Amino acid sequence: MRSRVRAADLLPLASIGMRSRPLRAALSTLGIAIGVAAIVGVLGITRSSQADLLARIDHLGTNLLTVANGTRIGGDEAKLPTSSATGAARTDGVLKVTATAGVPRLQVFRTDMVPAYRGGGVEVRATEPSLLDTLDGHLATGVFLNDATARYPVVVLGHDAATALGIAQVDAGTRVWLGEHWFTVAGVLRPFELAPEIDRAALIGLPVAASYFGYDGHPTRLYVRADTARTVPVAGMLARAVNPGEPNSVNVSRPSDALASRLLVADSITSLLLGLGAVALLVGGVGVANVMVISVLERRTEIGLRRALGAARRHITVQFMTESLLLSLLGGLTGVILGAAVTHAVAAYRGWHPLVPLSAVGGGFAATLLIGVVAGVYPAVRAARLNPTDALRTA
Repeated sequence: MRSRVRAADLLPLASIGMRSRPLRAALSTLGIAIGVAAIVGVLGITRSSQADLLARIDHLGTNLLTVANGTRIGGDEAKLPTSSATGAARTDGVLKVTATAGVPRLQVFRTDMVPAYRGGGVEVRATEPSLLDTLDGHLATGVFLNDATARYPVVVLGHDAATALGIAQVDAGTRVWLGEHWFTVAGVLRPFELAPEIDRAALIGLPVAASYFGYDGHPTRLYVRADTARTVPVAGMLARAVNPGEPNSVNVSRPSDALASRLLVADSITSLLLGLGAVALLVGGVGVANVMVISVLERRTEIGLRRALGAARRHITVQFMTESLLLSLLGGLTGVILGAAVTHAVAAYRGWHPLVPLSAVGGGFAATLLIGVVAGVYPAVRAARLNPTDALRTA
């Protein structure tokens, strides 16, 4: 009668080695588990981070442009014309424009008793009242400048500037010593992710900057909101619209590009970590192959007895190949669970929505299947080639 092995008997036969030596089986799958966990965790964390970053970019908008004064061909600092905001506003596709100007050599303190040489790192910027609307910003407390308060010694503090000065709430008596003058604090802004220079600044009106500190009317930075569908063409036209005489001395940038570039950095780091995960998988595959070879040597008696009782070589081959696949799949399953857990933990800590890509899970299992096949081929063939008589005699 032809010898055969039932499918129902194959799994108990293939798991004999794992059940008899569970610690060795667990250690042999550790490398595979680490490799798969690295792949799933890295891809999961990266996708969660990228999804959060893309959501922030969509919320903040990609249609904000900044126009700043640059340098002339000779290296001298250029000035934006006094009419630069008007020229930008007349550009087709521009929705909103706000002019601002840095007012140099001014110090801001909480009291007039602080020596002038102890600068607090807070810069002073003169701005139009439309800044908050153009940047789509929000106040943490108080109110922003308007056409009336922009003419008087009234200041609005950026988030970092208020923190440096120790101001969290404002009332009628909240003042700062700005440029040897007392200024009433009208409000404190929430952080601007696309305009960090505003976070570090104390904002005053353009009229009071001219009357108190000799502001000459030349802005140093324009904030421009463009039609989203026409942002790129508008960016190409702004330099000539702002300064027709010296367009090369005008710097036009899109702040959201800095956020988008972080996606590229994340991709490069992901590739590196995936490489490390692949190395761990390779080490794990070597460990499984080593355990399978040892298992063949230790079970020579069992193999010889089964061959003597009628088991064919193909049955022995299938048994050891199945055992190798079981070891690899056990490591892969453990790795997927561990990688998903790490992804959810990091996402919860960062406040992201956790995403575990199906491609990472499928790729991890596919890699473990491949490792199981490759690691089990040589031990299975070696076991099948054992002569039953020699195996029993050796035992």
